[in-house]
Amino acid sequence: MSDRLAVLPQYLLPKQALTVFAGKVANAKAGTLTTRLIRWFVGRYQVNMNEAANPDISSYASFNEFFTRPLRADARPLASSDLLSPVDGAVSQFGPITQGQIFQAKGHSYSATALVGGDASLAARFENGNFATLYLSPRDYHRIHMPCDGRLTRMIYVPGALFSVNPTTARGVPGLFARNERVVCVFESAFGPFVLTLVGATIVGSMATTWHGVVNPPRSAEVREWRYDDQHDQQIVLKKGEEMGRFLLGSTVVMLFPQNKLAFNPDWAEAKSICMGEAMANLES
Repeated sequence: MSDRLAVLPQYLLPKQALTVFAGKVANAKAGTLTTRLIRWFVGRYQVNMNEAANPDISSYASFNEFFTRPLRADARPLASSDLLSPVDGAVSQFGPITQGQIFQAKGHSYSATALVGGDASLAARFENGNFATLYLSPRDYHRIHMPCDGRLTRMIYVPGALFSVNPTTARGVPGLFARNERVVCVFESAFGPFVLTLVGATIVGSMATTWHGVVNPPRSAEVREWRYDDQHDQQIVLKKGEEMGRFLLGSTVVMLFPQNKLAFNPDWAEAKSICMGEAMANLES
């Protein structure tokens, strides 16, 4: 079956209603029912609870509390690298931004302008830069960390669809990551600006950042923006490896970097498993 045919049912499913329902289930504190759901999930997806700060499945009051569980302090050592992987997951794609286009999968690209919600001036800052798209599967650790030191300047909520973001869907749905709901976080760093985008998906109940809390819901039909660059009393500076956000159910992260010569980790390849804190790239002098 072709990827386009495989994703056809997603166009027909009531994705918004399913997502709202999943969010309610994930937030419910249903005692033994919650524990059974978590135990089933751990078994179904082979979640490694030995890495969790709290490995006791029965102690989690809700599925979301389990899903966003912290890891042991020694579980993810930080590599000596200019840029670190911000998440556990798998490499979807990475490489150059070519004529404003980001490669999604064979036969599909989308524009950086569309990704960031239509702001052409913001996207222009990454012309001839680099991108990295990282996919988080259900079994992965779902907190998101900083790839390098950064000062937050903007956060943009972009409404959109709620397609799945698994590899099959990435191959079958044109412009997927610029089509789904997303939260675009813009930072300044020692090497210039960078963008870290949290992309929503089917049954992703919400996305949250450490400085704002839950961004969605509420969901809106309009782009919403928060500015931090001229609000000195709200200056937000995060260190490399520090937590910056989380998904309540899994999704994808897309990062944009400016026209510096990035040398990506030579061990990286499409579909390769990665861990938060491992080397992602170094800046070439």
